[in-house]
Amino acid sequence: MNSDIKRIGVLTGGGDCPGINAVIRAVTKTAMNDYGWECYGIRDGFLGLIENRIEPLAWDQCSNILTRGGTILGTSNKANPSRFAVGKDKNGEPIWKDVRDKAMTHYRAHDLDAVVVIGGDGTMSCAATMIEMGGRFVGVPKTIDNDIMSSDLTFGFQTAVEIATDALDRVHTTAASHHRIILVELMGRNAGWLTLNAGIASGSDVILIPEIPYSVDKICEKCYDRKLHGKHFTIIAISEGAKPVGGVQTIKRRIADSPDAIRLGGVAHVLRDELEELTHIESRAVVLGHVQRGGSPCADDRVLATRFGHAAIELLANKQYNELVVMQNAQLGHVPIDSVANQQRLVNPEDELVAVARSVGTCMGD
Repeated sequence: MNSDIKRIGVLTGGGDCPGINAVIRAVTKTAMNDYGWECYGIRDGFLGLIENRIEPLAWDQCSNILTRGGTILGTSNKANPSRFAVGKDKNGEPIWKDVRDKAMTHYRAHDLDAVVVIGGDGTMSCAATMIEMGGRFVGVPKTIDNDIMSSDLTFGFQTAVEIATDALDRVHTTAASHHRIILVELMGRNAGWLTLNAGIASGSDVILIPEIPYSVDKICEKCYDRKLHGKHFTIIAISEGAKPVGGVQTIKRRIADSPDAIRLGGVAHVLRDELEELTHIESRAVVLGHVQRGGSPCADDRVLATRFGHAAIELLANKQYNELVVMQNAQLGHVPIDSVANQQRLVNPEDELVAVARSVGTCMGD
């Protein structure tokens, strides 16, 4: 047993996704069962560390949560300790402050020897700034976007792909019945992994991802070609971050007091209007939204989340602090948290999956 560790904290940051509770369960039960460590839950991500909302986690609290969606600890995608909104100025603009000292005071007040941080690239970026202040952290990669650098897979992604694929399958029948173009807008921000995988799995006719700017004319050509060959409908899987050649992403709104203020969305409606006007084919847009992040994790995500949680505790037990658990070439590994901060793993336009999609006749918009 590592005598340096007696008590650990656990927090979940960023957007929720299926499998977080499975990680919490694996982290706490491994820590208690294998090493006799005390576990404390930090409420609502780094906000709980800033506001001193930290409380003991008992074995029973972490039981029967494997299949539950969301997070029993709550989460926040606004609480960045190095740039935290503490109010507004006379013009209504956020006043930003570095509150890392305050967060570290609470870290030390609870005698935490380390914190397991479950989150995406934003959460790991926050953890990296806390490491600079002397905190000890281990990260677990969580995002339906699958965009964390150095990890081929994040938990939550496989469940989101299943949900998105099911939605695309379901609009297929109504598109065929009404001879329509139907666009389904999926999450992913700047990364197209979710849309690419769900698009291939559903046999979508067109897949549009942020990494490959699309030409409206090319999409129209695909719709015309399908009609010429007796297919009077077209299914388009489109990422919320997709953009036209020479254009910009469609911004739904801006959140003033969030460190990451931009919220993407609405590109499916924009493209729908363009396609309907150019092709004279009745078109519909469906925005799947937060449905993709909800519900119980699939079996693969339950297993992956459990493996990630166990691996995080093993890193702490072996004094390998400030590392992020990753999946590389189907094997668990780890990399420094600061090596993935402020980065996103994007789809390479030459990726095998893109080539596969093209080979089976899918239009990638270019």
